[in-house]
Amino acid sequence: MNANAVKRSYQLLISTLLVLFLSGCEWTYDDRTELEKIRDSGVLRVGTLNNQLSYYIGPDGPTGLDFELASQFAQSLGVKLEMQPAYTLSGLFPALERGDVDIIAAGLTITKSRLERFRPGPSYYYVSQQLVYKKGHWRPRNLSELNKDGARVAVVEDSSHSLTLQSIQREYPDMIWESEKDTDDDELLKQVADGQLDFTIADSVDIALIQRIHPEITVALELTEDEPVAWFMKKSQDDSVYALMIEFFGKKTQSGELAALEEKYFGHIDSFDYVDTRAFLRAIDNKLPQWEPLFKKYADQFDWRLLAALSYQESHWNPKAVSPTGVRGMMMLTLPTAKSVGVKNRLDPEQSIRGGAEYLHKMLLRVPDSVNENEKIWYALASYNIGFGHMMDARRLTKAQGGNPDSWADVKQRLPLLAKRQYHTQTRYGYARGYEALSYVENIRRYYQSIVGYEQDQAQAIAAEQADDLEGLQTINVEMVEEEEGEGQSDAEDAENQTDESISADEASTAKS
Repeated sequence: MNANAVKRSYQLLISTLLVLFLSGCEWTYDDRTELEKIRDSGVLRVGTLNNQLSYYIGPDGPTGLDFELASQFAQSLGVKLEMQPAYTLSGLFPALERGDVDIIAAGLTITKSRLERFRPGPSYYYVSQQLVYKKGHWRPRNLSELNKDGARVAVVEDSSHSLTLQSIQREYPDMIWESEKDTDDDELLKQVADGQLDFTIADSVDIALIQRIHPEITVALELTEDEPVAWFMKKSQDDSVYALMIEFFGKKTQSGELAALEEKYFGHIDSFDYVDTRAFLRAIDNKLPQWEPLFKKYADQFDWRLLAALSYQESHWNPKAVSPTGVRGMMMLTLPTAKSVGVKNRLDPEQSIRGGAEYLHKMLLRVPDSVNENEKIWYALASYNIGFGHMMDARRLTKAQGGNPDSWADVKQRLPLLAKRQYHTQTRYGYARGYEALSYVENIRRYYQSIVGYEQDQAQAIAAEQADDLEGLQTINVEMVEEEEGEGQSDAEDAENQTDESISADEASTAKS
């Protein structure tokens, strides 16, 4: 056989072995787009953070701004939503890189380092970074005083706040801070409130929300301008999902749905009253437990905590409250209103709560169906305060000025105009203290947020205590096992010593013989 024949035979053998090898492997090239993969699986996997803004379990199940948006996006793709909440930032982006999630939706800002590694979607709101401290603690006049008297500063590792400090350090090279990995912004903010930490940095919206349950948190310095918040995806040449995300946010913005969702979750947090919030939190501890059963009993379709917030706004949970205008009781009902809902004694707390809940329900049923279901309650609360007719005047005024009468964000801007002559003289029902109605509704929303946050804090504290108890029990069990093993070992050693002594005695006896 010549050399060419040997070469051809060798090549044929190699080819045959390669075919046999590949046929034994079930390897196939997946040429599906990212969108096709998601639709084939039937699930959109979204990584998020467990907090009051993005995602949390409410009384009616999962809720949160990013949860609602992600639910609607999954629906637009024709698949189910699978939220994968993380308790710390450190696990989110690695999960995206590994392909464990398709999208991150967690209220995260667009930073230079994130742009280098990931692909942001459209910005859907803006936040600024703020340095915070505990009320009563000394306040730094500028960043050069941050480490004064050994003050401790900490931020979440790999967060936008950590990057901000790195940038600031170029101007203040002696500045010292700590980067915490297994934690989140809320935990560090709570440490500031408890006095365990001197300073931290957080986003403005997160700070405003947590002040509802920790009012002692105070802003010291504004560190950045407004920064865009967005969802994130992996960098890829495949635009199948990304293009639909761009289209989704564009439609939500144009329709006003995005603005309505933002109004729902943080449209009420613009103002903050430290004294009022402190007084309310004390009332949650001291007064609410007495009335909670009645709020739950008569809440019906409402969240009982909303009914409780309404009652606090009306009477500060004082069943004997009486105003100069003649309204009285826990829900501060007028005499005609009380008669319309069958309340005979307005100072009887149970009758008052039942009547107030029924009257609010009547107002809710009268709100036009064109209003989004999520926002109907704000119109109903405004009606509870100034009357349904005046609320409708505010809607008509909104429409006349080119606003959307079905958007609470637009209508609430016009409520104060009902007290101005140039406007109320043109309305159907005339003058009304619309500015009070606006404050009334927004206060109730803030009180409601405080009750929700307070309950979450209590639940977390109980869970942490139970975890500590369990850890302590496990430690005790380990110590008991070790002690028992030690006692067993001692018993064995004693038995062995007794055997040795017996053998030694026998040996001695034998030697004597």
